[in-house]
Amino acid sequence: MLRAAIDAVNAGGLVRRALADAGVADALGRAAAVDVIAAGKAASPMITAFAADVKVPIGTLVGIGPRRPAGDSSLPPHTVWYDAGHPLPDVGSIAGARHAMDVASVSPRNHLIVVLLSGGGSALMALPAGGLTLDDKQKTARTLMEAGADIYELNTVRKHLSAIKGGQLAAAAQAAVLTLAISDVVGDDLSVIASGPTVPDDSTFAAALDVLARRGGQTRYPEAVVRRLRDGAAGRIPDTPASGDGRLSRATARVIGAQRGAVDGARRAAESLGYHVAVVAEPVTGEARIAARQHIERTQRALASLPRPACVIASGETTVTVSGSGKGGRNQEFAFAMAQAIDPLGSRVVAASIGTDGIDGPTDAAGAIVDSSTFERARAAGIAEPERYLTENNTYAFFDRLGDLIRTGPTGTNVGDLQVILVA
Repeated sequence: MLRAAIDAVNAGGLVRRALADAGVADALGRAAAVDVIAAGKAASPMITAFAADVKVPIGTLVGIGPRRPAGDSSLPPHTVWYDAGHPLPDVGSIAGARHAMDVASVSPRNHLIVVLLSGGGSALMALPAGGLTLDDKQKTARTLMEAGADIYELNTVRKHLSAIKGGQLAAAAQAAVLTLAISDVVGDDLSVIASGPTVPDDSTFAAALDVLARRGGQTRYPEAVVRRLRDGAAGRIPDTPASGDGRLSRATARVIGAQRGAVDGARRAAESLGYHVAVVAEPVTGEARIAARQHIERTQRALASLPRPACVIASGETTVTVSGSGKGGRNQEFAFAMAQAIDPLGSRVVAASIGTDGIDGPTDAAGAIVDSSTFERARAAGIAEPERYLTENNTYAFFDRLGDLIRTGPTGTNVGDLQVILVA
């Protein structure tokens, strides 16, 4: 079911379907040529599918994404590719962003700039605003993530420390801009996907300062970052282009892969296997270990009216407040906390939580799988105090000892997280 979910949001397939859409085809048909910028975890399959299927002449192809395997020659000819950093930006992120801004500023007015966005684009395509360094941005992002900031808070700050995010890429363009985005954001908000480089941004410097205050206080962040946000809030620096800004009048954007697209793939697979399926409408958000227990309670309510065998599917994106020195990710912490709370669902239950990009936190796992026997098997494996693995943010080591990590490898797509619970 998890694999079917990932297949349903295959990035190349989503691009090919978008190119068949009449509105997209019309926009492409009016252009003398297209210049393409792809940024995010799915940049490689998106730019490859686009170049293979588009009928309009292509001028420039720029791709900014995760490091590609040595010897990988799958990209279209003449693609300029930048290996970039995630979850923290690096020098490749900056080099790619500068090239993207160059494309926007020199693309002729009769061209169309096509921007292919996917999850992870905020870190992978990063350009520090004036007076800031890469180190400032890295320290700020790391502090926010360790403090449990959600994607909306994180990207509000990112946009106001950037020279490309929050509509600024499109504002630099003379040509029309068409953005095709695969969403990893609950609610599919285009201004949050990859920090919305081509769409209006109605967040403010003041809102970014409020995020710092909530997530540890201003003293935890680099002095240059706090100074910039204060200057912006005081009106000494122009804010990002907001709704109605004329510079964005020729920019359009659409979501071609919804955040809940993976849910539909999992549901179809579950139904084909004879399961009675309930899809949780409410997105799974918040602190992972707390959200997991709440999710078990929601599942228990759903199971009350669901025949067996039953399958409950949910999606969203949680956060982790890091207090320990271990290794793990939000899906591994979510799975661990589900195992702690799973008993009320019965004795024959299995549950899993994964990141659809195949990468959970700074690990090589997509997530983890648990069942009614998880802690019994842990004790049999000599793990005397399982709970300390959660306390120390070290769930990767726990699941690795049990063989219960889910390793898909990087999937080339990203639509957030997926949870599946099965009851016999």
